[in-house]
Amino acid sequence: MFDFFSQILHYPFLSRALTTAAVVGIVSGIVGCLIVLRGLSLMGDAMSHAVLPGVALSYLLNIPMFIGALITGLLTSVLIGTITTRSKTKNDAAIGIAFTCLFSIGVIIISLIQTSTNLYSILFGNILTVSREAMWTSIIISCCVVVFIIICYQPLKITTFDPVFSQMNGTNPTFWHYTVMLLLALITVISLQTVGIILVVALLITPASSAYLISKSLHQMMIYSALFGLVSALVGIYLSYVFNVPSGACIVICASMIYATLFISQQFNLNRTKQKYYNNSFNQ
Repeated sequence: MFDFFSQILHYPFLSRALTTAAVVGIVSGIVGCLIVLRGLSLMGDAMSHAVLPGVALSYLLNIPMFIGALITGLLTSVLIGTITTRSKTKNDAAIGIAFTCLFSIGVIIISLIQTSTNLYSILFGNILTVSREAMWTSIIISCCVVVFIIICYQPLKITTFDPVFSQMNGTNPTFWHYTVMLLLALITVISLQTVGIILVVALLITPASSAYLISKSLHQMMIYSALFGLVSALVGIYLSYVFNVPSGACIVICASMIYATLFISQQFNLNRTKQKYYNNSFNQ
């Protein structure tokens, strides 16, 4: 442990990795709560895969990866919405059609420009290669997302739990749906270097699902989810350093272990409560 902290002080790339992972873990946990409660977990998976063509074109055109991935993510959301509303295609089928098609296009583009190393980093993440610019971009975007959620907490909350009621009160649920999709696209983009396209959905869904097990309100769920995301990121980076294994996979495993621990604990408490109830009923 002491050696790890000494390495952080001596090697800037390690401190950048730790800072970026912590920031992404927190903001992914917060946005993940909205995704989970809105039943958009599959949409998160689709978004994370569908940004691959944008990333590939960014490399090809030599523009920031953030720009290409964000544009592709927003187009994916609009495409899925258009297919769902203008045809008989179900929402889950539209998601499957859109993200598999775009993901395949991205793989083909990357194979044509012969960047297999970049493809591996995009798919599985490489937090140790985060540049200073990428770190500050992640921090700034994350802060903007968190501030936006705080300011717009009430309409986000109302449209999440009761879109019909929100529409009756003059709040447009469609607008806030696409706003959440924008937030999802932003978090997907800044998470690419941390856990990669393959695992980004886990960073969005798993901490939020863990928080959902023990929370009684949305703001409480967001706080717990941000905490679980932070712990998963920090412990995951440490374990990847100690065992010399991919950091993205370690972060996701840590998040999964937190969920498993809370799930087992909840089931144990539930069974104990049931047993206590049955014993009291029998004694009476």
